[in-house]
Amino acid sequence: MNVDLRSTLAHLYVPDLASGVVSEQDHHHVFTVLRARDSELVSLTDGRGSYRMAKVRGRKVVAEGEVMVAAPPRNCEIFVAIPKADRPEWIVQKLTEIGATRICWLHAERSVVHWNADRVARQMERLNKVALAASLQSRRVWFPVVEGPVTAASVLPGIAICEPGGRSLNPDDERIAIGPEGGWAPRELALSDDVVSLGPSIMRVETAAVVAAALMTDLHRRDQGDQ
Repeated sequence: MNVDLRSTLAHLYVPDLASGVVSEQDHHHVFTVLRARDSELVSLTDGRGSYRMAKVRGRKVVAEGEVMVAAPPRNCEIFVAIPKADRPEWIVQKLTEIGATRICWLHAERSVVHWNADRVARQMERLNKVALAASLQSRRVWFPVVEGPVTAASVLPGIAICEPGGRSLNPDDERIAIGPEGGWAPRELALSDDVVSLGPSIMRVETAAVVAAALMTDLHRRDQGDQ
């Protein structure tokens, strides 16, 4: 069954694709919220590249056909200093929709927000739920990794950092670090020998993260001839 996933009524997370059994929550969503009708198509994924199609049969979602595996996407990894308030949730949602493969939170020297050990577990649980919902909404079969926080100094060597005056992005770029609103500290700047610019404007953290991901994924598509 060769179907564009964007045309399905719903895209559901099913860890065991062989069984094709959907959760009670998803069953409620399909039949009560979406008011699914008989024979409508639904897609199922395990979030690790595998997916299969299903159809609505009465009051059931019935898996049909073989399990298919999509090629993994090009790496689009965004390392970003934690911003204030609910902006991390917005960043995860938008980066997931765009196609980021990894979102790693940073504690930079000039970061205003630092998550302590008690807060990390709660924040990461919430943000992974956001990534899951955004992955399903955008019909992804490879879900992004959301992790951290780590100190910026521990990951900046080998990563291109965003800073005014840097070079333009190119199709080989796969990892970009976005600093805090106060900018990178001199010691952090010295850790990376690769600096990229996202344009002449000074952007907020969340804007820079989205622009970086959008530019990277677009360059990757063009490099692969998918324009």
